[in-house]
Amino acid sequence: MTENINQGTYDYDRYYGVVVDSEGNKVGDVGQVYLDDATGRPEWVTVRTGLFGMKETFVPLRGENVANGEIHVPYTKDQIKGAPSIDPEGHITEAEEAELYRYYSIEQDLSAYQNRDERTDRVDVDRTQAAAAGTAAAGTADVKRDRADVDRDANLADGDIVRHEERLNVGKEQVETGRVHIRKHVVNEQQSVQVPVSREELRVERTPIADGERVAGGRLEEGDTEVVLHEERPVVSKETVGVEKVSVGKETVTDNQTVTENVAKERIEVEGDVDARAGRGEVRDDRSVTDKVKDKLDRDNDGKIG
Repeated sequence: MTENINQGTYDYDRYYGVVVDSEGNKVGDVGQVYLDDATGRPEWVTVRTGLFGMKETFVPLRGENVANGEIHVPYTKDQIKGAPSIDPEGHITEAEEAELYRYYSIEQDLSAYQNRDERTDRVDVDRTQAAAAGTAAAGTADVKRDRADVDRDANLADGDIVRHEERLNVGKEQVETGRVHIRKHVVNEQQSVQVPVSREELRVERTPIADGERVAGGRLEEGDTEVVLHEERPVVSKETVGVEKVSVGKETVTDNQTVTENVAKERIEVEGDVDARAGRGEVRDDRSVTDKVKDKLDRDNDGKIG
């Protein structure tokens, strides 16, 4: 299967929506659409699940109903989340697809693999022929390069020689250095809160009656009076509130790194029995004083002083 290939007459855009399970529950948004290599028909979609939608799970497009931006599939949400974990980047291998078919209890069509193998054989033959043509072209390029070197050397005057040296060409490539997974879980802790509460206490006051003061009930009899006392007690309830929002992002930081590598270069030495006083010629060294000193100090001709 190959992801996101525009071929055939299928409307692939309509598959980029929300996956809904057989019970009407929203599972997640579609991440990628995978097509059949032979027919171009959409075979699988990946649905984003888990915290922040960072996980993608494969769902087969068998018996689906696509309408109004929703893809209804005949599988439950738990079944989709429990599907085998397969990297959603690139091409699904035959072994991975067979594992998914077994999990969803789908009968696999092996004829598609036969057609795929035939196409692969044809591609391998084309690649072999292209490689042979590339080898021949490389040989021709080497011949042209050698001829260019000969022509270049032919333009030199008598007594001239070209000195060559290697120079570093430093480039950059991007590699993966790590991955970060963010999860949250629930922990329980005890909290103590001071709550002011009130209560009623019984207080008895005795007040003497003055002489001559008239009061009700001027006869002896038995009786009782009931006084109800009240108090406040704490009532505990809990509510869930948001306290913090965590945002995940990336930023590019530029550092300077030093690259060290050995390079080769040619050195020119002049040898000969020349006697300038006898008038038989003179050897001239037009190099700068710095180059001459470096050559004197570079005793082992490794390009380094010492």
